[in-house]
Amino acid sequence: MRQASVGSGRYETLFRKNPIKIDSVYAAPVCALVGRAGAVFMDAGPNDNKTERQAQCMQKTYVLDANVLIQAPYALESFEDNHIVLPLAVLEELDGLKGADGEAGNNARQALRFLEGLRLSGDLGKGAALPSRGTVRLEVNHMDVDLPQGLDPNSRAGRVLKVCRGLMDEGTPATLVSRDMVARIRAQMIGVPAEDFTTDRLPDGARPYTGRAEVYIPDDLLPAFKKKGVPPEELYTVDGAGKQRPVSLTENQFVLLRSDTDPKKTMLGRFYGEKVTALRFGSVRPFGVKPRSVGQQFLQEALLLPAEEVPLAIIQGPAGTAKTFYALAAGLEQVLETEERPYRKILVCRPNAQFDADIGFLPGSEQEKISPLMRPIVDNLEILLDLEGKKKERHSEEELRERIDYLFDTGVITAEAMNFMRGRSITDTWLIIDEAQNLTPRQVKGIVTRVGKGTKVVLLGDPAQIDHPLLDTRSNGLTYASARMRGSPLCVQLTMLPDECQRSPLALDAAVRM
Repeated sequence: MRQASVGSGRYETLFRKNPIKIDSVYAAPVCALVGRAGAVFMDAGPNDNKTERQAQCMQKTYVLDANVLIQAPYALESFEDNHIVLPLAVLEELDGLKGADGEAGNNARQALRFLEGLRLSGDLGKGAALPSRGTVRLEVNHMDVDLPQGLDPNSRAGRVLKVCRGLMDEGTPATLVSRDMVARIRAQMIGVPAEDFTTDRLPDGARPYTGRAEVYIPDDLLPAFKKKGVPPEELYTVDGAGKQRPVSLTENQFVLLRSDTDPKKTMLGRFYGEKVTALRFGSVRPFGVKPRSVGQQFLQEALLLPAEEVPLAIIQGPAGTAKTFYALAAGLEQVLETEERPYRKILVCRPNAQFDADIGFLPGSEQEKISPLMRPIVDNLEILLDLEGKKKERHSEEELRERIDYLFDTGVITAEAMNFMRGRSITDTWLIIDEAQNLTPRQVKGIVTRVGKGTKVVLLGDPAQIDHPLLDTRSNGLTYASARMRGSPLCVQLTMLPDECQRSPLALDAAVRM
């Protein structure tokens, strides 16, 4: 079987180890090798055998919507040996975005450059070969396909649907792949199977990793645990029937240990190496902050572990659980208070939910442009710096403002937009990425790969509060990074619980009830 050669250079795929997960929608595989011009995806050669032709007949045809490539420019390499069809409307949409700022424009340019490489090495009109042994081709036909009344046949969305319907009318079962729920609904209306692009998202039904566990320990082993730790084989859980079950722990997982004779007797530890050992920083009070819950004790440990050991901390949880507050307190403690001062400064970034594209149109300097995004950071700084807060006399607003301005003016704390992170090498820095659930997997990778020696990255966010138009609880960068980095000795993770909210009694009650 002859295949066109592929040009040099493959896109660096983001945390991608598995191909796209798309459920089969056919009762039996169908192969359409003969049809109108362009229906033959790969030329048959004299060396073809029956087995190869049968394998070709098992291949499927996927029609990609533009939004797939706008969010994931590497998508063309994620369909194994199947056939990809790109309607001309998709190419036009990418062309319209190629000059745009932000992630959308950058991804459009990457996808177009990849297609250009295929054009130079093959024929996109007939089907250019991909490294995965699949093909990709541009489709300019099927403009005469009728759509049901109410669907605009001349819109870009309508033209994509006409390609899907036209292929099926020719005898080529085609599946629309789109990130747009409305597009998938419209496809079903005209009898076209549709799927979401799921390569960069958690599988349906997958349970998020919380980074914490609750187990039982024999009471006589508690002294040994305090001194040198205990292996996980000595621990157990209890199922609904009261039967003991062995525990399975992940590297750097936090553990709440209960005595098997007195459940009220508890100890806190972390599984590291081959043992569960006691927390190292339980007695530390970073910038005067004292943990008020088990979750906050775990949080303090995760933040204070040195960058040389654990350079990445992923903290998830609902609002009010002190994620940002504690991250700032730990950063200020290690930048200003400790003698070693392992970090030179605190760098804070918060993503703009609209692809980070609107910042350039805002007036003022960079700091003035991003100041609205930094308001939650300033609110937490005000609480931390109001050292007289528990006394009758508090600092005035003017005094607090002067303190905060001093931290920013002297470079102790700096704030940057996400779109200025590309190409940097960040060393000896306490790096806080707040609201990380609004990052794409690609953006998260871009951040983590910017980390240099001596830098600690703290990813904070709540997957239940997503503002990005193309992300959800399973496809956002925070959740994806958590899944990919689980078990790494260089990463510690923790999910705060709703009942650990410390913002106010009302916030706690609302977090539990709502």
